[in-house]
Amino acid sequence: MANPFAHIELTTSDLGAAKKFYKKLFDWKLTDMPMGDGPVYTMIAPGKGPGGGMQAQPMPGAPVTWLPYVEVADVKKALAKAEKGGAKVIMPTMDIGKNGIIGIFADPAGALLGVWAKAKPAKKAKKAKKKKG
Repeated sequence: MANPFAHIELTTSDLGAAKKFYKKLFDWKLTDMPMGDGPVYTMIAPGKGPGGGMQAQPMPGAPVTWLPYVEVADVKKALAKAEKGGAKVIMPTMDIGKNGIIGIFADPAGALLGVWAKAKPAKKAKKAKKKKG
């Protein structure tokens, strides 16, 4: 399947209440991931299919909503292609470390969609050759 849905994320006004509600409703495994000095991000492990996450609103006025992410090879290229087709980039390329790279756009009708690419593998340092002496 080309470009499958890879992740779905809930932004909520009350993370504690959302965790309690969805854990009870679906019996999801939820794991809090500290984000440095920032807020907690809760990973969702549903058992089957793509996983997801939950977070408190990252800024005032951020919508309370579910946002799906589609896997792409290159987030910058996907955002540029979406923009060329009439979309508006809402969040440009953002590196999320070992978890990959993301971006968000609004399609021409205003619906939000995220794009995600796997993190590039770290380059291995070449071992220095020992000289025989």
